[in-house]
Amino acid sequence: MKQYNIKGMSCAACQARIEKAVSSVPGVEECSVSLLTNSMAVNGSAEEKDIIRAVEKAGYGAKIKKQEKSNIGFSKYEEELEDSQSQIILKRLIFSIIFIIPLLYVSMGHMIWKLPLPFFLQDNHMAVGLYELLLSSVVMIINQHFFISGFKGILHRSPNMDSLVALGSIASFVYSIYILFSMTFAYKTGDDMRLMELTDNLYFESAAMILTLISLGKLLESISKGKTTNALKALMKLAPKTAIVIEDGQEKQILIDKVKKGDRFVLRPGASVPVDGIVIEGSGAVNESALTGESIPVEKNVGDEVSAATINENGYLICEATNVGDDTSLAKIIQMVSDAAATKAPIAKVADRVSGVFVPIIILIAFITFIVWFFVGRDLGFSLERAISVLVISCPCALGLATPVAIMVGNGVGAKKGIMFKTAVSLEEMSKVKIIALDKTGTITKGQAKVKNIYASKDVDENDLIKTAFSLEVKSEHPLAKAIVRYCEEKSIQPDQVVDFKEYPGNGLSAKYKGKKIFAGKREFISQNIHIDKEIISYAEKLAQNGETPLFFSSEEKFLGVISVADVIKEDSKDAIKELKKLGLELVMLTGDNQITANAIAKEAGLNNVIANVKPDGKEAVISSLQEKGKVAMVGDGINDAPALTRADLGIAIGAGNDVAIEAADIVLVKNRLMDIAFAYSLSKATLRNIYQNLFWAFFYNIIGIPLAAGVYISIWGWTLNPMFGAAAMSLSSFCVVMNALRLNLFKMNKKMNLHQQNMKSEYDNAEIVKEGVNKKELNIEENKEEYLEMEIIVKGMMCKHCEAHVKEAIEKLDGVIEAIASHEENVVRIKTSKELQESDIKQAVEEAGYEYIKIK
Repeated sequence: MKQYNIKGMSCAACQARIEKAVSSVPGVEECSVSLLTNSMAVNGSAEEKDIIRAVEKAGYGAKIKKQEKSNIGFSKYEEELEDSQSQIILKRLIFSIIFIIPLLYVSMGHMIWKLPLPFFLQDNHMAVGLYELLLSSVVMIINQHFFISGFKGILHRSPNMDSLVALGSIASFVYSIYILFSMTFAYKTGDDMRLMELTDNLYFESAAMILTLISLGKLLESISKGKTTNALKALMKLAPKTAIVIEDGQEKQILIDKVKKGDRFVLRPGASVPVDGIVIEGSGAVNESALTGESIPVEKNVGDEVSAATINENGYLICEATNVGDDTSLAKIIQMVSDAAATKAPIAKVADRVSGVFVPIIILIAFITFIVWFFVGRDLGFSLERAISVLVISCPCALGLATPVAIMVGNGVGAKKGIMFKTAVSLEEMSKVKIIALDKTGTITKGQAKVKNIYASKDVDENDLIKTAFSLEVKSEHPLAKAIVRYCEEKSIQPDQVVDFKEYPGNGLSAKYKGKKIFAGKREFISQNIHIDKEIISYAEKLAQNGETPLFFSSEEKFLGVISVADVIKEDSKDAIKELKKLGLELVMLTGDNQITANAIAKEAGLNNVIANVKPDGKEAVISSLQEKGKVAMVGDGINDAPALTRADLGIAIGAGNDVAIEAADIVLVKNRLMDIAFAYSLSKATLRNIYQNLFWAFFYNIIGIPLAAGVYISIWGWTLNPMFGAAAMSLSSFCVVMNALRLNLFKMNKKMNLHQQNMKSEYDNAEIVKEGVNKKELNIEENKEEYLEMEIIVKGMMCKHCEAHVKEAIEKLDGVIEAIASHEENVVRIKTSKELQESDIKQAVEEAGYEYIKIK
């Protein structure tokens, strides 16, 4: 998709004209013009020069957006988003007001409120007419761009809003000149009564006031439109201008555009990360709220990634640059939001069709209004006033801005929360989704298996089983093998050397260990070499029913044991699924796991619909079958999810997932949280509702205002509309539409989502207090070296960090407890106490907190 900057647009009619002109160029497949950002996106094989020529032939200017790579990544957008128009319009408005005030003093102040005239105008009606002519001419010269743009549009057979303003103003001015000449004849004949009567029919102030009021509206519109891109501007200001790199062992400050891939850069506390990188030395906590919307700093150690524009809150880090310029996470987010602004939502097509014919129809209505009133016996001045009122009250801009401003603000709100809608279509379509298909691994679960249970045969030592398993599995790349490797590394267990290592895809492993052949893998694979007792098989089946995957181990002589591993669900998955159900969405979990394991995970997460044993190429077929029931969104994170993400009506990629999945998706969840699906859905609903409101008021305004201006209601209620009031109404209509869209910035997450964030932040703050030595209890231990007792209890029912916090709080209220550390993954609470605790007191505290006390470990 090629992007162009467009010059000369003043309203939605211009937008429609350019789209029509460019769409007719051979090779253009799709064209989308944005009045909001003065940009155009074109798909197809057409030459750039042909597209630019088509735009110029339509009466506008176009140039290709800068495509050169910038090491800052987003600098090329700054010029495009710079609000240069507001200052220009403001200057014109100020000079217009300077001349309009003395004009209105004479034309309205004296005529209506009988204010005294300056001595050189007293009792001199001809001088009054010349005075008004002079001042109104100055105002028209100041605002000459309305006439240039408006009449150019008429000459190119593409009249726009400026055409309406220009016609209304020039009609008032020309008619006033006609009256002025009539006054000269009355003066010549000495007809003072006629002279006074003609003076009341001068419309010079209307000609000038129309331009001034429209300029005021344009200024308000320009300022409010500028606010719709605030989110994008804020993102651009995040990255630092310099970086501290290490060259020849010395720290050196250089401009950010000089940083190259592979350079080592330094992050001190409070420093912004200049480019994407990986930590190679040190540790710290990085605030990633700029990119993810998550206020809780993330601990970073060697091997962890850091992203441009995030802030190192504490610790000293040395990182290696991995992505610079347009390849950084920040630059990609800015590109995504900018691209979304250049696209159009399907609902915008309704307003576009109307805008394309709006101005010619209004000119026709104004002409008919003039003819009708004139031929029913009204004088020329009254008939012309009605026609001018029709011209200046009609506003195609409100229609043209109704959709894009809401889309832009909605996109900005999403970006702040770490939700990236790639196009305007995806933002609108999200609200229409009925079914959400959730991939299990990495989406509902953490995607990182952990050792859950270890069962050694009667004549096998558990430590020997673990070491044997470690020695074999350390050679494998399988995710389940990595769970055993991580477990052993945490326990500081060292593997022994194995030889003749072999993998049997989908079944297991084998190798020679201490001179004997050993095996690991599925029960069926192990059963080929050794007999497995029924009670062990029964035990393994129970593990599977709990969502665990049993791995069997044996030597060539005997069965060694079972180690079960399981992928645990994310902390927010359960709450997110509840929230999505409350929103009325149907949820389906897709997984390649067996039905028993899948059911266990689904039960824990709170899901009812499970489709298990689905191979990667089968997910696409499942999505197709679900689409028969309604619009389907697919949520995934892996390469194997890409076909399903593409097939679904809406693809949603978990931000921490694979690049292929992110590329195939329509929406990206940067924070890697399921709860953000609920937020995205609610935001989409709110945005679409805002668009409907904007379109309603834009249509309603014109439907009510145009007949009023034409004088339709005169015979019923006696209502008429002065052209100046019509111009004021027109100037405010677009402003009101944009301001209504800006209300989306007030869109908030629901209470449960806010509570989740507050709890997580509280836990982080508590951890930081302990780390910094501010915790009074811990300080007392360190300083006084008092002895304390340690104990562990088993508690069931803890599901997440919130549960841990509740149990911790309940136990720490007991007299003598110094500290309690709860782990929902191990179902264990470790307690430090200055005295012995009664088991009954501990049990009561745990149960009152809402959890199940088992025993002292």
